[in-house]
Amino acid sequence: MRRLLLISSSRTHGSGYLDHCEGEILDFLGDIRALLFVPFAIGDRAGYAGRVRERMARMGIEVESLHEAGDARSAIGRARALFVGGGNTFRLLDELYRLQILEILRKRVEEGMPYLGASAGSNVACVTIKTTNDMPIVQPPSFAALALVPFNINPHYLDPDPGSRHMGETREERIREFHEINEPPVVGLREGSMLRVEGKRAWLRGSASARLFLQGEPAKEIAPGSALDFLLAEP
Repeated sequence: MRRLLLISSSRTHGSGYLDHCEGEILDFLGDIRALLFVPFAIGDRAGYAGRVRERMARMGIEVESLHEAGDARSAIGRARALFVGGGNTFRLLDELYRLQILEILRKRVEEGMPYLGASAGSNVACVTIKTTNDMPIVQPPSFAALALVPFNINPHYLDPDPGSRHMGETREERIREFHEINEPPVVGLREGSMLRVEGKRAWLRGSASARLFLQGEPAKEIAPGSALDFLLAEP
């Protein structure tokens, strides 16, 4: 049974790292008090792992970082839970391909290993990374990601600012461009929101609403607590 907690952002305005989602993380992990951290979305992996260790220690959770493992596949195989951190989604996915660990990650989650993702870590849980906001600072072999869920996410989703003089595309317009060619649904996760998946059930969690985009349909507002089970139906 797949179990995922896909968080839009590791911070919200006025709060510290993972503060806004600490309760959700603890509830999601249950009695699990150790996890494997994937720091590949940021260049300073040691510094990133140190920050995550310090924050998770305050929750009573021990952290092993995948960049320190002599054998990445073995570390994934024995992990009780996984946390894939945010940063640049292209860099993250490129490293997962380089290490040739996408299949074992997918297999472990399908077997029930809890998957916790934030921002880029949420992106790579999806069908592709085509709806990330990041610049392609590296070129992965493919945009195809873990496909742990049959939809895509746009983290840090922003609504148009009616007072702005910015003339570029809005986030909604970019997602509509995606749907001119691609079919997967897209969940625009505003900061403070997150998706929780338990088997064939899915809910929007957190303090913010989300925006749901389906190909050929008007966008819909999704309130916190809403069931989104239909998104897990395979196309």
